Amino acid sequence: MASKSFNPVTLIRKKRDGQSLAREEIAFLIEEYTKDALPDYQMSAFLMAAFLNQLDEREASALTEAMLHSGKVLDLSDIPGKKVDKHSTGGVGDKLSLILAPIVASYDVSVPMISGRGLGHTGGTLDKLESIPGFKVDVDLERYRQILSRAKMVMAGQTEDVAPADKRLYALRDVTATVESIPLIASSIMSKKLAEGIDALVLDVKFGSGAFMKTRKDAQKLAETLVAIGEDFGKQTVAYLTNMNQPLGYKIGNWLEVEESMEALQGQGPEDVMEVTHTLAGTMIWLGGRAESVEDGIKKSKQAVKNGQAFDKWLELTEEQGGDTSVLKDFSKYSKAEYSFEFTISVEGYITEMDAYSIGMASLELGAGRKTKEDEVDPAAGIELKAKIGSSVKKNETLAVGFTNNKKAIDEAKKILANAFTVEDTNVNKQPMVTHRVDKHGIHEI
Repeated sequence: MASKSFNPVTLIRKKRDGQSLAREEIAFLIEEYTKDALPDYQMSAFLMAAFLNQLDEREASALTEAMLHSGKVLDLSDIPGKKVDKHSTGGVGDKLSLILAPIVASYDVSVPMISGRGLGHTGGTLDKLESIPGFKVDVDLERYRQILSRAKMVMAGQTEDVAPADKRLYALRDVTATVESIPLIASSIMSKKLAEGIDALVLDVKFGSGAFMKTRKDAQKLAETLVAIGEDFGKQTVAYLTNMNQPLGYKIGNWLEVEESMEALQGQGPEDVMEVTHTLAGTMIWLGGRAESVEDGIKKSKQAVKNGQAFDKWLELTEEQGGDTSVLKDFSKYSKAEYSFEFTISVEGYITEMDAYSIGMASLELGAGRKTKEDEVDPAAGIELKAKIGSSVKKNETLAVGFTNNKKAIDEAKKILANAFTVEDTNVNKQPMVTHRVDKHGIHEI
């Protein structure tokens, strides 16, 4: 909390002129804004000044702290063992939370997950969970703690009293063109994660056509900022840079991604999905004190899938949160989309590039995502890919199958998909999914 009073105009001018603000000055601005004593127009001016002149590492940490303490910070110290969470910066087909959380929880490492909804071309974890009939993501803090204590994991939405300043600031950034700032992004992510009462955090920072960060250089800078903030708050924090130049796995869309997650938990997951999953889960198991090293954690992660304990843990959580487990065991019981179509290719050769963003937008067009925050998602809508980068394809071969309950959306989705695949005569080398690890000691190539 800010203990001193300052002149907001002086602080805005100071940041506008490229100077650094003290921790108590940033705390003052956030506290005043949270209690409606600072108007939107002044906070907008500060955000633009911070966007143009950037926040240094110390300022980003101060902003995180101010937003963190604008609401409740969970105390989970009465729950035995370390609490470890994972955060992804988002991508197309990114269903990893649904796979890695039960893997980690099956080793008695508590995973308290507060997740978000999808907006734009990336899907949200809550939307995927809500595609499971009966699954409740809106739980109060008391029930949240109860589920975590019993199942060793919980997956819920952000409550109004967790980092409320961040929620308000993000809405303001969205309409003032100040979203794409690494310190502001990092502070937003970390204020919510630290409010969960975690002891350690693993970050999946994506780069490429389907990611928020298009270049590995920007992803690295974001990862370094996130790790620095986490460590500044005394939390063990490890980040990985992962490739999002094509969708993760083959299924994009809410229920479709639940299907692929269940397949993954039963040992039938796509290679790219499992490579990233085991890296993140193995690190979480290690940070949770249940493995001697990351490599040992990865072995344990693979074992949890192989012996069925991870899938059993997911079924346990689903029952705890009111979901219907029968559809997870037998997909034929789930209501399918009314319409489907095949997208075919008119040339032959090798797929050398995929525009993950376009594929995500095609899925959104079919109803799997939101164009505005108020839109309803169609849980059955989405796209199933039949080929990925490196695949050999023949003329008139099906590259993707689309699913929707809105017949009018099909033509537009096909137009978007027409620009999503590059086919050439010569194949390309396989790209690694996980390229670097970032921790308090620096960046390390994998």
